[in-house]
Amino acid sequence: MDIITRSVKSKAVEILSTLVSFPVLGGESNSAIAEWIESYLTEHGIVFKNVHDPKENKRSIHCRIGPAVDGGVVLSGHMDVVPVEGQPWNTDPFVLTDGGDDKWYARGSCDMKGFIACCLAVLPDMIRADLKKPIYFAFSYDEEIGCLAGDALAKDIIEYYSERPQFAIIGEPSMLQPVVGQKGIVIYKTTVNGSAGHSSRIRNEVSAIHEASRLILWLEEKMNTLIDAGHVDYRFDPPHTSIHCGKFLQSGIAPNVISDQATFYWDVRVIPKDKASNILADFTLYCRELEGKNKKRFPDFHISTIESHPDVPPLDTPDHLDVVKLIRKISETETLSTVSYAAEAGQFSAAGFETVICGPGDIAQAHRANEFVSNLQLGKCVAMLLRLVDISCA
Repeated sequence: MDIITRSVKSKAVEILSTLVSFPVLGGESNSAIAEWIESYLTEHGIVFKNVHDPKENKRSIHCRIGPAVDGGVVLSGHMDVVPVEGQPWNTDPFVLTDGGDDKWYARGSCDMKGFIACCLAVLPDMIRADLKKPIYFAFSYDEEIGCLAGDALAKDIIEYYSERPQFAIIGEPSMLQPVVGQKGIVIYKTTVNGSAGHSSRIRNEVSAIHEASRLILWLEEKMNTLIDAGHVDYRFDPPHTSIHCGKFLQSGIAPNVISDQATFYWDVRVIPKDKASNILADFTLYCRELEGKNKKRFPDFHISTIESHPDVPPLDTPDHLDVVKLIRKISETETLSTVSYAAEAGQFSAAGFETVICGPGDIAQAHRANEFVSNLQLGKCVAMLLRLVDISCA
């Protein structure tokens, strides 16, 4: 690590220490951390644009460094983190702590304030450089509860600037390995309305629990049917769309009373060749079949399904795109990979950006107690961004 990179990395650690001190969880107002970032940008003479949520208590930030010409690169990350309650932390999760093992511990140090800190630390170098292509920052809110701001942020960047950025690098933790594919995700809430009654009348009433169980088993079989039909992509683990019921709300009031309502949540994590909307359509057809059958016994029998987590599209960036050449060059890594988690990368890609994921830290550290990012990863991320500055000057 040369002297310049080491100096900028030290600045990144200093900024990271400030960023992690803002305990902004997904769903909460992010005004405090947003104001600090905005102040930092203003201090360096950078004009920024906000994209507010409908209630105006949360906001994303985007800005441009360099000339207003086509072909720039967006560096994107999210400002929110997941909760720490109930986790066995050895240190204060909102104080950046040197573990004495070349690692920095704090909530968000890895996911993903480390990347934002590196971007902000490199900002002075971007400003001093003779950029021929612009570099943009795009920092969002509420990524951790459904990528709620990604769509609006990506679209606002396209609409706001007269020029057209070409690339987007989403700095989710990937150990700085270029990622060209991610699964999409959507979570549904299904409620079954049955009829209450004495358990001895099970053939006369309609048990919401029994019918909900049929639906859950149908979803599992749908997943298996897709696999058997060849809907696989071996770049992912597991190499197929997964459908899973993870939460069944308490239903019924007693063992000898037929349940009149049952609610369950199920998530669909699609590989790029599948669409959650198609799975939902088939599920809905099956629901209508059950309704037709059970309304003969109970006319008010009904099944309803709504989105509990918005549909986040998958990412599938072809190897031949220019963004792949760019990320290979600045990361100094030829190997491309995919991830099974969802991120805002799919949203930026859907908006028209050539998109990849590449950021410091290991996703295995995210969302757990004693989350950390290593000094080595921060240094490599700074070096990667400095190489991007050099390329953008050519």
